[in-house]
Amino acid sequence: MKRAALRFAAVLVALLLSACASGPSIDRSYTSIGQDSRVRFIVLHYTQGNFGSALRTLTQGQVSSHYLVNNDPVRIYGLVDENRRAWHAGASSWKGHTYLNASSIGIEIVNPGYTDTPAGRFYAPYPPEQIDAVVALVKDIAKRNQVRPDRIVGHNDIAPMRKQDPGPAFPWKRLADEGLIPWPDMLTVMAKRHEFETALPDVAWFQARLAEYGFAVPQNGELDAMTRNVIATFQMKYRPANYDGQPDAETAALLFTATTPGGMLMLKPGPVESEPRAWTSRW
Repeated sequence: MKRAALRFAAVLVALLLSACASGPSIDRSYTSIGQDSRVRFIVLHYTQGNFGSALRTLTQGQVSSHYLVNNDPVRIYGLVDENRRAWHAGASSWKGHTYLNASSIGIEIVNPGYTDTPAGRFYAPYPPEQIDAVVALVKDIAKRNQVRPDRIVGHNDIAPMRKQDPGPAFPWKRLADEGLIPWPDMLTVMAKRHEFETALPDVAWFQARLAEYGFAVPQNGELDAMTRNVIATFQMKYRPANYDGQPDAETAALLFTATTPGGMLMLKPGPVESEPRAWTSRW
């Protein structure tokens, strides 16, 4: 009898502990419409190294990312659950949002990055199959989390003084063609380029437009190192053939178009859109 009582008590304690471990009972019959995903940004990086070194860095140290996209063979590795914060962005800013680790998905792309040569800096290309995988991954993340097209960015966009990745070899136009990001209306760019060849805006104009576009950039009217870095980052995306960081008519035309209502176009329906149209940040 005593043994049975002890056994019953043990079972009762186990049941009580199990109930405590499972937490309170929650009724989820109702859902609030006032909500959205915690994921607001997608940030693209390159590893500046091979797969092995990247995997060690991203899994055994204080740097991490949600995904790693290998190049040979092409394969997507999930390293951090999307509902957890990865440490990939660092000190960062985009359109007034800062320290983006808490609100972004980081994608590292295996790529050696750049090599400085006597002829200048050379950025390694990305294999087409790897870009196909990146595009598919970004589409999936953007659709599930309703990430706005203007919030799919490079590490250099959010930290232009520290980072160059994914660099000028990354095909941003491919993402535009897939309906993932907006792209400048090239008819407007051509028309404004002729105008700016006659009268180039001053540095203060460039700084104001770059800030409106989304960069954290000085507003001092001086072509300082940070302003040149930001101009070069903008050029890497829309004019990768020449990213010297110098204000010129073509860069001014691209920047004018990118910051003018109706100037940025969605070239095709993307994962969170239904039809092509002019882009607006009030989307």
